[in-house]
Amino acid sequence: MHIIEKTMKNLEANNMKPYFCESSEDALSLVKSLLKSGDTIACGGSVTLKETGVEALLKSGEYNFLDRSREGITPEEIEEVFIGAFSADAYLMSTNALTVNGELYNVDGNSNRVAALLYGPKNVIIVCGYNKIVENLDEAVERVKTVAAPLNTKRLHTSSYCENAGECMSLKGENPFMCDGCKGAGRICCNYVVSAQQRKKDRIKVIIVGEELGY
Repeated sequence: MHIIEKTMKNLEANNMKPYFCESSEDALSLVKSLLKSGDTIACGGSVTLKETGVEALLKSGEYNFLDRSREGITPEEIEEVFIGAFSADAYLMSTNALTVNGELYNVDGNSNRVAALLYGPKNVIIVCGYNKIVENLDEAVERVKTVAAPLNTKRLHTSSYCENAGECMSLKGENPFMCDGCKGAGRICCNYVVSAQQRKKDRIKVIIVGEELGY
């Protein structure tokens, strides 16, 4: 708990609004309280949002949900959803890692998720299991290369190196750099974003859940 409290204190110092929920059920209730009926809402791809029931809430019909995964959606319509997210009232996502120093670390392939995190939506709500808290950015990089990227490539069936090996190929080198990795078409690690102190206070809201969630 001490680590969570320290992380929350540092998030607040970085102008991000921290919350702690003991369970997924509590987190779901909190998310609902942060949204208004009729809000235009978008989200990034996230196992955590599915596990907590947040994704189902967004699809409940209570909101104008820009659904990137609806049945029959075309590539052109998906692109429209990505662009529309920039003017959303709220954008929901998780994070690849959260440092005790109050920084978010996210790595994306298509990068619509990190783009919305950085700019556009009036509010960004991040739901994060406590298992994603790391000591520093070095550990955040390692977490992506050994946990988040391999599991997400399996989920997305990208046929990349880390999907088959269970870790980034850069770890075979003596001094693997953050951006090192495979060169294949299935690579999902293309843009690397660290979110530290924010200019718009409390635009980013971080809900830490006392459960292991997502990748």
